[in-house]
Amino acid sequence: MKISALRREYSRMSLSKQEIDPDPFRQFHIWLNQAIEVRVEDATAMSFSTVGSSGMPSSRIVLLKELDDQGFVFFTSYESRKGEELLVSNKVALLFYWKELERQVRISGVAGKISRHESASYFNTRPLESKLSAVISPQSQPVPDRKWLESKWEEAKLKYELKQPEIPDTWGGYRVKPIGFEFFQGREYRLHDRIRYQRQNKGWTVDRLAP
Repeated sequence: MKISALRREYSRMSLSKQEIDPDPFRQFHIWLNQAIEVRVEDATAMSFSTVGSSGMPSSRIVLLKELDDQGFVFFTSYESRKGEELLVSNKVALLFYWKELERQVRISGVAGKISRHESASYFNTRPLESKLSAVISPQSQPVPDRKWLESKWEEAKLKYELKQPEIPDTWGGYRVKPIGFEFFQGREYRLHDRIRYQRQNKGWTVDRLAP
């Protein structure tokens, strides 16, 4: 079958300016909670896009770990590709996709490191196995093979058998502070609902976009 022949209709829900919350953070919470309630798998997974010195964009999936009225927080190695690219430009994009609800949320904003205290507080809640991976992994760097990684992990497991590892200096959280949101609701005949919020002074403007 040709890929171009694959299609389906979107017909589950609608979205109007009259229905939405005037605050995009509250609207996001509503949609996220609904995604969790219907058991969307990995509802907190988001595509995170950066641009490095080459000008070539780069995307990967990360997990949302904290959310407040200041922004969206995730954790990673500062020496990873995304960490290196954030040193070039802190302008980023997020994308949440909840297939079961025929919804997407696109977010544009700026990213910055959270405090070491905040990062350490989260790190200390992680399972030991995840802590060990953060300690030993030179994220995004070439390694000889998987056996090399597993050997490093086993060495760390023995080293920290009687004590918990501390947060590495090269690992921590970033907060993305949004300047724009777009809420997308799939509709029949490709007449999708797209509601956009844009930051203006201390508030938000809201408009509808053509599908």
